[in-house]
Amino acid sequence: MSQIADFSDSEMWTIDTTLRERFGEPVAVELAESDIRLRSSDRELTTCPIAYWERGDCHFVVIKCGDRRYRCQFFYRIHQQYGTGIKEYDDLAECVVTLLQAQADHARGRRSQAND
Repeated sequence: MSQIADFSDSEMWTIDTTLRERFGEPVAVELAESDIRLRSSDRELTTCPIAYWERGDCHFVVIKCGDRRYRCQFFYRIHQQYGTGIKEYDDLAECVVTLLQAQADHARGRRSQAND
């Protein structure tokens, strides 16, 4: 099983700064690990560091899959998981910004459906 390095101080600064710019205040980011398949053909799971935060009823996850390799998703409930349409990013700031934009677009769509 390969060992993937934890988020560096620089990577955490990128996440924290991006979230502060988006929300206008500090956001508590928790670090954890998740076991994932890096490739669909993998039989073994790889333990990857994740950065997790919540905003309202939405949960966000950025998964570090290797050096300059990130995946992301947001979810409301376990059966309501969404991504950005991009499997993997090589730029963390782009990953976080695109994740936040995808969630904002999704939330706008949910509000407009509720108003119909």
